[in-house]
Amino acid sequence: MPITLRGKPVQLSGRLPVLAEAVASFKLINTALRERLLRHYASQRLLISVVPSLDTSVCAASTHRLNHLAAEHPELTVLVVSADLPFAQKRFCEAEGLSHIETLSMMRDRQFAEDYGLLITSGPLAGLAARALLLVDGEGRLEYIDLVSEVTEEPDYEALLRILDKGNEASPARVTG
Repeated sequence: MPITLRGKPVQLSGRLPVLAEAVASFKLINTALRERLLRHYASQRLLISVVPSLDTSVCAASTHRLNHLAAEHPELTVLVVSADLPFAQKRFCEAEGLSHIETLSMMRDRQFAEDYGLLITSGPLAGLAARALLLVDGEGRLEYIDLVSEVTEEPDYEALLRILDKGNEASPARVTG
């Protein structure tokens, strides 16, 4: 799916995950500089929010919203993935009082973004990840994806909430912007 940055097309590398398919494993870095792998979250329902950088107003607003959502859905593990350094992620969460999410960094490589079809390869944000929400069930299969079509906009939270409110009885839905 084509995405834009301020109305100008940007290219993505990789393949978006497919609904009901197992998501790719990943190796990301937490704020303690430890590797976190998909298997560390085995049996957990994950909401993975992928953002270019927490140092933007849209990414910050989205992360605040998801921290609130995580507080209301304790059965959900919310991961926020960005290219920011773990030190910056930690400072951001501490300064903003965000304690219901876990931030993970792509600082060592961009393989996660490529494996999930989210690596921006053109334009001023090349090397960062596109904005997306991915809901992964406890078996590691994709339940929902929202690749935001305009990088400067927030995801469709209402569509996500409809899926979460239905719980495991929900039929998979795909939102593409």
